This record gives sequence, structure tokens and C-alpha cells, in this order.
Amino acid sequence: MYSRLSNDISPFTVMQLVQRASEFEAQGQRVVHFEVGEPDFQTAAPIVAAAHSALDAGRTKYTAAQGISELRQCIADFYKSQDIAIPVGRILVTSGASGGLVLLASLLLDAGDELLITDPGYPCNEVFAKLVGGLPKKVPVSAENRFQPTLADIQSAWGEKTKGVLLASPANPTGTMLDADELIAIQGFVAAQGGFFILDEIYQNLTRDHVTYTSGLSLCPDIFVLNSFSKYFGMTGWRLGWVVVPDAAVEALTKLAQNLFISPSTPAQYAAVAAFADDAMSIHSQRKETFETRAKILYEGLVALGFSIPVIPDGAFYLYVDISHTNMDSADFCWRLIEEYQVAVTPGYDFGDSDAGRYVRFAYTTSEEAILLGLERIDQALQDWGLKV
Repeated sequence: MYSRLSNDISPFTVMQLVQRASEFEAQGQRVVHFEVGEPDFQTAAPIVAAAHSALDAGRTKYTAAQGISELRQCIADFYKSQDIAIPVGRILVTSGASGGLVLLASLLLDAGDELLITDPGYPCNEVFAKLVGGLPKKVPVSAENRFQPTLADIQSAWGEKTKGVLLASPANPTGTMLDADELIAIQGFVAAQGGFFILDEIYQNLTRDHVTYTSGLSLCPDIFVLNSFSKYFGMTGWRLGWVVVPDAAVEALTKLAQNLFISPSTPAQYAAVAAFADDAMSIHSQRKETFETRAKILYEGLVALGFSIPVIPDGAFYLYVDISHTNMDSADFCWRLIEEYQVAVTPGYDFGDSDAGRYVRFAYTTSEEAILLGLERIDQALQDWGLKV
């Protein structure tokens, strides 16, 4: 009765864990949430105020499919502040990063075309490819190369049906970034094959001080870049993102946007203009520092409990943690933690197949107090399970 695609999609374990957590909370129990990759902060007040003003001004009608000019200019200026010159005409505002991926998949893939994606990686990527009849092909990555593919990996995986690659920097679930030289080399190879390169940068600016570039556009100006207002700008529920595309792709992508989405949310767009104002940017910067503090507390606490974190992330707000010393499968580990100790963590199976039973993802999108409580409960679990180091 239903499509093969709908039957083929696997449910997120993380959402099942969220549901179980909500059941415990309905019973009055405290749950520590390390499972969801969503900032716990409310959207910055200047953004909310701008949304109210837009609504009061009656800005509730359709906009151009590419997005309002004011917001596109703000995005161009955002890149300019990082010494990256991007013409406004190459920027299209989308209905979230997910909407951007729907558009890019529709633009770049025909039925039977292969798209290279990483394993582990963001699990929805393969669904976007399948939506248009594309064939996602997973490229296993490991701690040895900081969970990012090398040029050799891409060359080895590339086949007759391959049309392009979709990589992320920083990546979910690992928080690692592509090395600048590797990014350039991969783009050069892909271009030589006549293929396309999509770079997911939705965690842009949520990066550490040692990072050498803020956007792949500074290294490879003609790639397709996906971005979002959800992470650094804290606007998850507003469902707004953007893409930067080569000049030659603008007209075709605009036609797709007109037909598939009409336009992005109008109030959200006017709110997002305020996201780039100095007062809002100051708030975003402060919150980034808070994430840094949380990362340090969580990292040190987990290592003290005997966990291994083979790669220190470059950005985002995740730790990809090796639990092999427990001799437990990641799914069993996560389900026992939520059921017995009300600590929610995401198993590696949500992000692919490569070493999925060995790793779990911790998101430090919760308060320092909650992180410390979670560490205490995990310590108790290891004691109770006879696994205390």
C-alpha cells in the first residue's frame, strides 16, 4: 500500500529513546539528556523580537523562492566577515537544511545515480538520495583518519554510477572537520570526474580555535554548500537554512524551490535577519563558549570513568565515545542506561554500520549541572554492572 521508500526507512533509535525519556519524565523522574543534537538554549531574544515585529507588520505572505533579499545579503555579509566573497545571487534560503538537501538531491541526482556518503554520518543523507531514486553508497571512516574520508577513500569508492559526494565538516556524530588539503584534493578529483561536491556546514562557527578554515568555500569556491540557522544560531524549530551553489545551478535550483516549497517561512526569514545583528551575534558567541566549557567537563568526566574518546572533535557539540571496554553493544548500553539510570545517549547504529556497536554519541547540549549528574549516574551504572575501572 505504501511506497518502497517509506517501508525502507529505518526508525531513529534516538527518537525511541526520546519517547522513553518522556515516559519517565511523565512519571516525575529526572532524565539526563545526552541524546538529541539540539541546543538547549532558547532562541536569542533579538531574533524573537524581530519575529514579533514581522508578524505585527503583516509579513506573512509568500516571498521569492530564493528568500528575501535582506536575509540573503546578511548571509553574504556573514561570509564576507570571514574573508569569503560570495555573490548574493548564489545564495538561496531554504526550509531548513533538510529542505536544502531535498533541493540539492533533486537537482543533482537521477534514478540510479550513486552518491558517496560517510559511515558514520548523518543518517538522513541516504534518505534524501533515495527520495529521487539515487543510490547512497557508504564510505566507511574511522578514528585512524579522524572519521573523515581521505582522497584515497573517495577514489576507491568512486564507480561508473557515482555522480558526487556529500561530506560534512564539522560532521555529525563525530564533530571532526575535513583537513583543508584533503578537502581541496577531494574536490579536485571529483571535478575531474565531472561530479559534484556537497559540503554540509550546518555546524559552521561552532568550531574550536585550532580550526584553520571557517567554510570550505574559502578553499573551493564552486562547491555546493549546505547551511542552517538551527545550530550556531539556535533556531531549530524555525526551520530555516540556506545553500550556496555555483552560478550555473541557480536558475534550475530556483525552479525546483518554486515548485517544491513555494518559499521559506516568511516570519522566520525576517527573524533570521536579526540573527546577524551585533547583539544577537554576541549571544551566539557566548553560547559557543558555554559549549566549550561543557565539552571539557564531559570529556574529562568520561575519560576518568574509563571511556576512550579516540578523536577530539573540531566542532559541533558531540563526543563520539568508544565503549568497547564495557564489552557491551552500543544499543544494549544505551537502552540499559535509559531504563536503569535515566540517562539518554545515542548508539552508533543511528549513524551507520561501521563499528556501530562500539561507539555512542554524547551531545553536550545540556547544562553543566545535568552533565555532572549524568556522569554520576554513569559511574553508578559501571559500578553496578561490575565494570568500574
